[in-house]
Amino acid sequence: MSIENAGIFPKIIAHAKEYGFVFPSSEIYDGLQAVYDYGQNGVELKNNLKLLWWKTMTQIHENIVGIDAAIFMHPNTWVASGHVASFNDPMIDNKDSKKRYRVDHLIESYAEQLESEGKSDKAKAVLEKMNHLLVLEDFEGLYQLIVNEGIKCPLSGTANWTEVRQFNLMFATQVGSVAEEANTIYLRPETAQGIFVNFLNVQKTGRMKIPFGIAQIGKAFRNEIVARQFIFRMREFEQMEMQFFVRPGTEMEWYHYWKETRMKWHRALGIPEHKLRYHDHEKLAHYANAALDIEFEFPFGFREIEGIHSRTDFDLRNHQELSKKKMQYFDNEINQSYIPYVVETSVGADRIFLMHLCHAYTEELTGEGENQKERVYLKLHPAIAPVKAAIFPLTKKDGLPEKAEKVYKDLKTEFRVVYEEKDSIGKRYTRQDLIGTPFCITIDHQTLEDDTVTIRDRDTALQRRLPIHALKEEIGQAVAFARVFEKL
Repeated sequence: MSIENAGIFPKIIAHAKEYGFVFPSSEIYDGLQAVYDYGQNGVELKNNLKLLWWKTMTQIHENIVGIDAAIFMHPNTWVASGHVASFNDPMIDNKDSKKRYRVDHLIESYAEQLESEGKSDKAKAVLEKMNHLLVLEDFEGLYQLIVNEGIKCPLSGTANWTEVRQFNLMFATQVGSVAEEANTIYLRPETAQGIFVNFLNVQKTGRMKIPFGIAQIGKAFRNEIVARQFIFRMREFEQMEMQFFVRPGTEMEWYHYWKETRMKWHRALGIPEHKLRYHDHEKLAHYANAALDIEFEFPFGFREIEGIHSRTDFDLRNHQELSKKKMQYFDNEINQSYIPYVVETSVGADRIFLMHLCHAYTEELTGEGENQKERVYLKLHPAIAPVKAAIFPLTKKDGLPEKAEKVYKDLKTEFRVVYEEKDSIGKRYTRQDLIGTPFCITIDHQTLEDDTVTIRDRDTALQRRLPIHALKEEIGQAVAFARVFEKL
């Protein structure tokens, strides 16, 4: 079923909780806004996505290696990166609801409303005006745009707004055993700086030659002003970033290479081409000379899942100036030292998790006439499915459970599999469909005679007989990361 409207999104959120994918954090205390926990199936799906990204970067590309930098970093790191001075977003408060909004999100929601009303030209004009004002950092102009358009707070329904002002998104804390002696440090708002400050450590110890990349997966923290959209925008989130160091003057060549390579990765995981698009940045970040987003069409519209940025030498040069440590590379091919330029790929682990959950959620009608009923299942790529196969004895007697447990024990060393014998076989199939398990294996009385089992395909619900000894190869072929790598 195509999810072309936002009406499906509440179903996906409810499904995520009911079937162990995502829970509101601290729910017994009424939760914490914009913070979520991953459940038993969610953590498997997310870990599979992270591992696939990691292997794509560090295993498929011979000139990319990985690191795991600390979350806490010297505060000067964020001075050099520009975050202390300019990691701000224009915000506006509604005086009646006391709710704070990011100005661009508020105006974008209004534009989406115009689109839904068939006023595409006006929506486009509003967004163009907003982007122009953002580039100029014209906060008074943004305020007037909101007032002139009559944009109201979704909670209070009023347009009683404060002025627009900057709001720094970094979380600050103190380090030190005595409060008076404590130094202010920050929870990192991105993982990239941990790569930049370790550039020379990795380059020298790994004897890396430019061009080369450093990859990292890790938590980042931003004091986002969040309105709706579930795990799309959180205060604590996980990034998968790769910084690719190149010779100055070649950065645009590599920028286009990574733009195409990363888009191909998302398509290789089963996301259709029409659900993905590029969006070039009109307002560039302070460190970039080119930037774009790869966007996916969520039920609430096209939104960013990954950013590709040409960061120039901004980061390494600033760290060199502030730290007084040389961040240069000697290039033997041209007999010259220089500060490398950087092309960044930065993808949100939580966002691609949500992308795959949204794309996989399927509702379809099966049967005919009075026997027609709705079937719900998650059509996840087998390589990232939380559970690869479920093993069922047809009944709880006649030696079938013992045979099924033997099959389960044989497979569990290779794949994440589950064993179930409760309820009818149909209900067991349904439970596995709801979490996206690609295969269900049933041990029946014929199994005791010829060592064959019934294997059921999640997407087609078709069943066929297969020898037990062929199960590892059959499942392994379908769920292997190699199936994704073949399409890259």
